[in-house]
Amino acid sequence: MNTGAMLLIAISILWVASEIFLARTKRSQQTNNRFEKSSPRFLWLIILPSVTAGVFLGVQGIGYLKAGSGIISIAGLALILCGIVIRWIAILTLRKQFTVDVAITKEHRLIKKGIYRFIRHPAYTGSLLSFLGLGLVFSNYLSAIIIFVPICAAFMYRIHVEEKVLLNAFGSEYNDYCASTKRLIPGIY
Repeated sequence: MNTGAMLLIAISILWVASEIFLARTKRSQQTNNRFEKSSPRFLWLIILPSVTAGVFLGVQGIGYLKAGSGIISIAGLALILCGIVIRWIAILTLRKQFTVDVAITKEHRLIKKGIYRFIRHPAYTGSLLSFLGLGLVFSNYLSAIIIFVPICAAFMYRIHVEEKVLLNAFGSEYNDYCASTKRLIPGIY
């Protein structure tokens, strides 16, 4: 097994382990403040088959990009790592307010510091970068499309759900925050 494959396996194990840790430890308490239960399941129902199909095509070489494949693979690994780091910076900034489901607590405050000064959903930005990187690591355009496009659409749905809850909870404060930040990409979107 070559060094790149070993590195991908190590990074993937770290990534999956961190997501399992979050799923098991960062659920909101079962209260009336938990607004929406289906979007985490919906996300996983999209993520698992998309990643499985994308990795399968990548390993099989269907859609392989021969030109620049080494650079594309390295860029893919870098995106996975950058995405993990961005996601964890966002999670650590929110601290106890971060949950894997959409919930508002009595002590909930709108966080507008750190990475949240620039974008409203940096944890999703990080995840999307990692998924894009996973698609690219195979130097395979089909893998990139099959992994990234459905997962991006699922995250956009989740963002819609979350923003509705935040607007309802924080009203004009959240509207003002939306006017001064972008959703996922600083200065762009």
